[in-house]
Amino acid sequence: MRNLVLALFAASALTGCAGQKVWAPDDAVARATYRHEGPTRLTLFTMINNRTGAGAHTSLMINGSQRVIFDPAGSFKHESLPERNDVVFGITPPVADVYTRYHARKTYHVKVQELDVSPAVAEAAINAVMSYGAVPSAMCARSTSSVLAGLPGFENIQTTWYPVKLAEQFAKVPGVREQELYEYDSDDNSKVLREWAPDAVARAKTLQY
Repeated sequence: MRNLVLALFAASALTGCAGQKVWAPDDAVARATYRHEGPTRLTLFTMINNRTGAGAHTSLMINGSQRVIFDPAGSFKHESLPERNDVVFGITPPVADVYTRYHARKTYHVKVQELDVSPAVAEAAINAVMSYGAVPSAMCARSTSSVLAGLPGFENIQTTWYPVKLAEQFAKVPGVREQELYEYDSDDNSKVLREWAPDAVARAKTLQY
């Protein structure tokens, strides 16, 4: 129980989450809609404490008929990116880049796990996160694991409160590719979004999407 409390506290501390209900208007979502070229894909992000190895946040990027990020109870917000509850739209390569850099810092790194899936599975994932609703504080892994467990081919995923445990389960799915992003900026990562230019090209040194 003590470990669970510590894990939930860590998740809340990193994301600054509030579980707020947000619903961007149709025209804003339509303008931002982006489908990335390449295979339909699920990308699981896990933010991990560099000192303790504990997970602090989980999110899921989905490339199907469009590319979105399910960022449950997350703090990644920008005026150019419409959001409906915890689904962020308009995930172009520069947005995907700044998303990972926003979370990577001297105390946390980001584990990135990619899995190519069928168009039907990708669309089912988009529908699932769109219908999930606003996620309460510290339930990022719980909500993401629940979404994954409901997809065809992911029946072995068990719902969990722990980001690292979800990453470990996801790693066992055949075909998953994994990499990690380390950066050493200050823990005050607010400047990443303040200084971000939406039209900028992703920096070569970071992960490419």
